[in-house]
Amino acid sequence: VVAGGTVELSCGVQGDPTPQVQWHKESGDLPWGRHEVDQEHTLHLYVVTPADAGTYVCTAQSQLGTAAATAHLHV
Repeated sequence: VVAGGTVELSCGVQGDPTPQVQWHKESGDLPWGRHEVDQEHTLHLYVVTPADAGTYVCTAQSQLGTAAATAHLHV
């Protein structure tokens, strides 16, 4: 992505009961004040900077277990 742009990272989850979903960055925190997660569990990063580059992890957890997926962001 180009610096200054917006990124959307989707995390498709399903289950019964619906799993709880969390996003985190492997090395560091999500950009403070520049991210949100919508009802479909998509992570939105706004006004992306080179410091936002890295690996983002979506974790889904229910009483049946935990699953995770990663996305690599290059700025």
